[in-house]
Amino acid sequence: MKIVFILMALLSIQVQAQESKGKSIRYEYKKFEKFDFDEIGVEGEAGSPGDLSINPRARNEFRNKLPERTNFNREIKKSVEVIR
Repeated sequence: MKIVFILMALLSIQVQAQESKGKSIRYEYKKFEKFDFDEIGVEGEAGSPGDLSINPRARNEFRNKLPERTNFNREIKKSVEVIR
């Protein structure tokens, strides 16, 4: 059974190879192309853009919703006791 499957696969590959030989498309590109930039003329004026400035944005100030603490001694003592 395996031999039959292998033979069918090989035959189908051979048939595809024969069909694709007749329909191949071949692209050929130019090997060299010369550009002469002296002949290209660009009309216009070269100038500076003028004044470029950036307006500063208004900064948002948010209120802290947590209560403000000035002293953390109690928490520091607890953490030292846990370490010992």
